[in-house]
Amino acid sequence: MLTLAEKIILTILILATFILFFFPVVKRVLILARLQAAARFDSLLRRFFYTVSRVFLQLCTLKNERPWSGAAHLLIFYGALAFDTMTINHVIEGYVDGFYLFGQSWLGRLFSASVDLFSITVLAGVTFFAIKRFVIRPRAYDTGARDSALIYLFIFLAVSTFLLFNLFSVALHPGSQTWAFLSRFLAEKFLPASVSTITLEHNLKLAYWLHALAVFSFISYVPHSKYFHLFAGPVNLFFRRNRPTGQMPPLNLETAETFGAEKATDFSWKDGLDALACVECGRCQDVCPAFQSGKALSPKMVILNLEKHLLAEYKNIKKGGENLPALVPGVFSEEEIWACTTCGACLHVCPFDIEHPDKLLSLRQNLVLARGRFPGELRKFFHNLETYGNPWGLPVSRRAELLRELGVKTLDEYPEAEYLLWLGCFGTFDDRGRQIAGAMVRIMKSAGLRFAVLGEEERCCGDSARRLGNEYLFQTLASANIKSLARFRLKGLVTFCPHGYNVFKNDYPALLEVLSDLSPEAKERIRSLRVLSHLELLSSLIERKRLPLQRPDESGTGGSFTIHDSCYYGRHNRLLAEPRKILGAVLGENLRELKNSGEHSFCCGAGGGLMWTEEKAGRRVNHLRSDEIIRNGSRLVATSCPFCLTMLQDGLRDRGADEFRVLDVAEILAAALQDSGPDTTRS
Repeated sequence: MLTLAEKIILTILILATFILFFFPVVKRVLILARLQAAARFDSLLRRFFYTVSRVFLQLCTLKNERPWSGAAHLLIFYGALAFDTMTINHVIEGYVDGFYLFGQSWLGRLFSASVDLFSITVLAGVTFFAIKRFVIRPRAYDTGARDSALIYLFIFLAVSTFLLFNLFSVALHPGSQTWAFLSRFLAEKFLPASVSTITLEHNLKLAYWLHALAVFSFISYVPHSKYFHLFAGPVNLFFRRNRPTGQMPPLNLETAETFGAEKATDFSWKDGLDALACVECGRCQDVCPAFQSGKALSPKMVILNLEKHLLAEYKNIKKGGENLPALVPGVFSEEEIWACTTCGACLHVCPFDIEHPDKLLSLRQNLVLARGRFPGELRKFFHNLETYGNPWGLPVSRRAELLRELGVKTLDEYPEAEYLLWLGCFGTFDDRGRQIAGAMVRIMKSAGLRFAVLGEEERCCGDSARRLGNEYLFQTLASANIKSLARFRLKGLVTFCPHGYNVFKNDYPALLEVLSDLSPEAKERIRSLRVLSHLELLSSLIERKRLPLQRPDESGTGGSFTIHDSCYYGRHNRLLAEPRKILGAVLGENLRELKNSGEHSFCCGAGGGLMWTEEKAGRRVNHLRSDEIIRNGSRLVATSCPFCLTMLQDGLRDRGADEFRVLDVAEILAAALQDSGPDTTRS
């Protein structure tokens, strides 16, 4: 098709495109190489199959929070694969006249039809996104308008010039075995029968060059645009975290040279890869409780600002990062760092599993441990934990008082106990928490379980301290608890707080690797300790018919009920079926789900240690959730977290909705036990 001179020009164009594409890619790889190490090379086969399924089945975008966007992306994605294949054919065809990858076989004819079909789907998908971005203009799309416009233009030019080329190709070779139905239709519709062969050949060559220029220009632009996610995204999926989403990696305080992230080079290469993989879809921003309530935090902007900073400081990073500015306040503000509830909603909806909370928690660690900067109200909170082992600064004697009220023994008094009931700070020192503890004791006694409590040795589990950045205080509390627990041989540890459950199940075992003052026997005993949420225990007791329950129609609730799923039970640890099974056995089929429920539950606002801070900016997160509960209309609200219960009670009271009753699942179940006393579920 092409003359020798044109083939030389094509070769130069290909080499130029190669250089323009790979130089920016190499720059980004060099940046990642200068960041901190991250262990992401385990389970390589599992990582491979996970990535393949997520990418080629488009499970990364076909999520239920944006079904139409996912479908539009699906149309573009498979069209892009077809056009990538066609581009290879197009280049070779310039050197070998009449070349076709699949020849004149049925596969070749089928492929020709599929490319024409995908031309339609790609244009439809691009049109959908263009209308959504430039006409509907949702808040999630509030960045990258120019970038998006260029990408849409490049895709349109690539598709239209291909159709133009194929139109002339079909007209010039009318007897060729092709099923390019759209190209044939366009040729018959717009090309007069009298057009000469020479004219067709000239137009075919012109269309060839137009398509080549459109495609190669697009390829050259890709590394500079969000479309780079096409390459960085699958890599990011491959190196996703294999640890639970609620788990924080331990910090070795004895060997660490820095605490948290002060400069860009303190982040890991995976943090940098997260920044490069972002597609700017804004799904994370849509579900973030901080952003929805008007706080300074946008998970999307955290990632985008990190990417901009890494690229802008390329020369400094390449030299080792000694002259890099501090991330706070240079890149991130303290307001956004302290607004995160660590609910995990951003991570859950991200198409490429970007780990937003890890960056913010690392920044908190540096502010607290290295710079001593944190909200003023946390000074007393940290002091109380350090001195008294609980957030309120109440004396240890309160624990002994509670044990007498509950009629339970300690493990020292009852070493034959199989289960340890962890009362926690709320279960010991908060009035409503003590009621939940009482409900758990009644249930476990009714089921005939052999259990005890730790007593005065029990300290705060340290969840809030850790997620507020005070890793030193967390490890102090955790070490004391681990040493106490390691003295006993237990069948299981039961907790009715999702934060305690997450810490014991996910954080403590990982922490054992950096605690040097524990014996191997103590570490092994903690690793083998089975941690049970009260949802798992209660659900199991019901399933095994270990509890004498009233029939659902005898429970007397008098109407529907709803469930608020806690972030650390539901989203982080996937305990979603259990509360519904428990309440179904007690209250029947009167569940009326909230708009944001299950894996998409909306945070109460207390996670990430924010229970102990003042919520000053924007609207209160618990007010947003309370408004949703009021709109739902169910007067009985079931929770499974003392933090959530407190926040929802306060939010509903602030809204003047005193007729709504917020109870823990354990309280509702305990009230349904035969001969259990008055029914507390009545509204």
